[in-house]
Amino acid sequence: MSSTRLAVWGDPIAHSLSPALHAAAYRELGLDWQYERRQVTAADFAATVQSLDSTWRGLSLTMPLKEEGFRLAVHHDSPAQLTGAVNTLVLGDEPAGFNTDVGGIVDALAEAGITAASSARILGAGATAASALVALADLGATRVEVRARRPDPARALTELAQRLGVDVIALPFDAPTTPVDLTIATLPSGTVLPREVAEPLAAAGGALFDAAYAPWPSALARAWGEATVVSGLGMLLHQAVRQIRIFTQGDPAAPLPQERAVISAMRAAL
Repeated sequence: MSSTRLAVWGDPIAHSLSPALHAAAYRELGLDWQYERRQVTAADFAATVQSLDSTWRGLSLTMPLKEEGFRLAVHHDSPAQLTGAVNTLVLGDEPAGFNTDVGGIVDALAEAGITAASSARILGAGATAASALVALADLGATRVEVRARRPDPARALTELAQRLGVDVIALPFDAPTTPVDLTIATLPSGTVLPREVAEPLAAAGGALFDAAYAPWPSALARAWGEATVVSGLGMLLHQAVRQIRIFTQGDPAAPLPQERAVISAMRAAL
């Protein structure tokens, strides 16, 4: 067995593609590292981390553990500090927490030729919406509309928006639409918006980045017509690339050796 162990934790976790992505990357890098998945609840998270021995290098965290990871980490990168969420945890005496979802969104959009947006719309107001808002600020957005079924979670993003220097307005899904450059959907996989809601959002939504990827195309992607549509698989891939940079080099921005070949191997594993 490898002396270096990693895993993705969450609840549920059986659906995760992270083991395939990471295994492909470590093979390409010539590293005999073990990466597995484990179902861990939020209540059990801290105790389970404490039970790990020195062979464990780090963890990828998915829902509902991103906030738990933030609380456990001693050090945080800037995206983690802004969002209060950690999806990458480097273990040790002083665990370090990172949020690579933000960079994953930016990288996935750049791959589709989208490197700037002055106005945007976020659909949904859960944990991924905070990462989407930070990503939009990185793209230069100054006006962001957040649409959600309940107004309170959407309004909670306004404090983050103030820190980012972004104007945010919270609206219900069926409010009248105005044109935006980019829409980021953070709705749960399988969500189907009523036709009378989806069609106006598509008509005035610019390009679409849909964090969902299974099933694909999503109902929202099918409604988007001829505009550019980016699948959440791009975010999954690129946030994992940043995780692997962290696990191997400690820096989410430092390219891997032969990174193009690594990304090709990861993409082929999806």
